[in-house]
Amino acid sequence: MDLLMDNVTVFTHPLIQHKISILRDKRTGTNEFRALIEEIAMLMGFEALRDLPLQDVEVETPIETCMTPMIAGKKMAVVPILRAGLGMVNGILALVPSAKVGHIGLYRDEKTHEPHEYYCKLPSPIEQRTIVVTDPMLATGGSATAAVDFIKQYGGKHIKFMAIIAAPEGLKRLHEAHPDIQIYVGHLDRQLNENAYICPGLGDAGDRIFGTK
Repeated sequence: MDLLMDNVTVFTHPLIQHKISILRDKRTGTNEFRALIEEIAMLMGFEALRDLPLQDVEVETPIETCMTPMIAGKKMAVVPILRAGLGMVNGILALVPSAKVGHIGLYRDEKTHEPHEYYCKLPSPIEQRTIVVTDPMLATGGSATAAVDFIKQYGGKHIKFMAIIAAPEGLKRLHEAHPDIQIYVGHLDRQLNENAYICPGLGDAGDRIFGTK
């Protein structure tokens, strides 16, 4: 795990890198691809959630009563960017089953190329929750930046962003727009091509998760 810049973590764990390599393979089918996305999200989430606040609560064991730490405050929220971000949700929920799940949908204006929100449903009170925004691909950074903008507009404060693959261009844009959020990346790829696809990348994550073209 490398700290690339303030609040940006790029993972070097062998298990994460191995699973990402299988994701990249064009021969990897939908079922395996979907399972790998969940597994990688869970491995990344284990580290990304290491700073969740704790409070001591009283628990009665078979031996005696003791004070022992549990996650404090309102339950965290997982907010996937539709639709590919949905593939990472169950990996996070495996770690924190009590987490609430919101959704944010964006579309890009064909003329201005600016992202617009078409759907946003967030757990309330969002301002009291740790929010994990998920999207497997951080390419241009436009959708990620807009999603965090919208969540902040709704009152979200404690925001983490998780991407399995990122391009340097998208990472730079998101970090510069929101230097206060923690960004976690499974692998930082080389660049975007002329069609804004990440190289070497893994193709369209949404199509590969859901078996569409």
